Amino acid sequence: MSAFVIVGAGMAGGKAAETLREEGFDGRVVLIGAEPERPYERPPLSKDYLRGESERAGVYLQDDPSWYEQHEVQLRTSASVESLDVGERAVLLEGGEHIDYDALLLATGAEPKRLAVPGADLEGVHVLRTLDDCDALRGVLDRGGRLVVVGAGWIGCEVAASARQRGMEVAVIEPQSVPLERVLGSELGAFYRDVHLDHGVVLRLGTRVEAIEGAGRVERVRASDDTMLEADAVLIGVGVAPRTALAEGVLDVDDGILVDAGLRTSVEGVFAAGDVANHDHPLLGRLRVEHWANALEQGPAAARAMLGQEVSYDRVPYFFSDQYDVGMEYAGHSRPDDEVVFRGDPATREFIAFWLRDGRVAAGMNVNVWDVNEHIQALVRSGMSVDVARLTDPDVALEDIAG
Repeated sequence: MSAFVIVGAGMAGGKAAETLREEGFDGRVVLIGAEPERPYERPPLSKDYLRGESERAGVYLQDDPSWYEQHEVQLRTSASVESLDVGERAVLLEGGEHIDYDALLLATGAEPKRLAVPGADLEGVHVLRTLDDCDALRGVLDRGGRLVVVGAGWIGCEVAASARQRGMEVAVIEPQSVPLERVLGSELGAFYRDVHLDHGVVLRLGTRVEAIEGAGRVERVRASDDTMLEADAVLIGVGVAPRTALAEGVLDVDDGILVDAGLRTSVEGVFAAGDVANHDHPLLGRLRVEHWANALEQGPAAARAMLGQEVSYDRVPYFFSDQYDVGMEYAGHSRPDDEVVFRGDPATREFIAFWLRDGRVAAGMNVNVWDVNEHIQALVRSGMSVDVARLTDPDVALEDIAG
């Protein structure tokens, strides 16, 4: 009987296990996760679940915890894989257990980066990646007071918004000139800057953290401009790093585990998907995507590749964010030097932004405008040259431009 092993029981790993059974694989499936939880979704951890607006049960991929037993998926939670033996096709668990495989999927995800500053290990300093992290941070929001967020990326901005919605005083420290500048550029970053300012967030932009101070517990944050920010808690949101330790020296690694279009690694029988996979995208070139939708879709694609099916993963990257009353969807992959044009007025907070490269749509973001993202994805996928006047004219239907 064939045995497939999946290391990483997050979204990508969980969806891969589900797909193996849906595709009729009747061999052994072992799903190994370091957390004590069965597979769950992470987006609610910075949004509705963090704010206490939804229940814990709603985050799990499978509503019924017995699904894994019913489908003969051996879910090994709180388990750590110590090493890979790709020659013998086995994984070695902490404690000495060997599990043989015919095909192996690495879906180990990513881990939050830490700050190398004095006081970063004080009580009251948080990161947000796991359900346990979220439960601890949820307690902070329940108690109220003052939260300092370090980093104005997606996690930092979403947690800042959730904390403000729960009535906390919130300050954000960010070394860039506007929030989300690395992802969206200066114009759209300025849009989100204004959104947070309008909701009473204190923004310390162009500023770094020098130290986190307190007597055993965080009390304040000292910034590089000598500002002191009083704090009852601190969230560190300065990005994540792919969890590649198992692959180092075994597989080709460069900002993640290198995989081809079919999610195959440099070693036969070993695949990678999700946050850890640096993927050779057939349309967009090599990229590593750290978003929910990528894990949701890459996990099943990797499962089909493990089964020997012909796979070329070419989905357009997609993610969404909700901050206060501003909802958005983004599709594509932009670069800092792309031209940005708008359909609608950002001042109204209902618009679409397009990133153009060589006259083609590289990415698009719809803000409080709905039922258009599939057309944006079609424009990105087509690679067609666009008439900017028509693209930015709200009276011209996007589906007509996308063909």
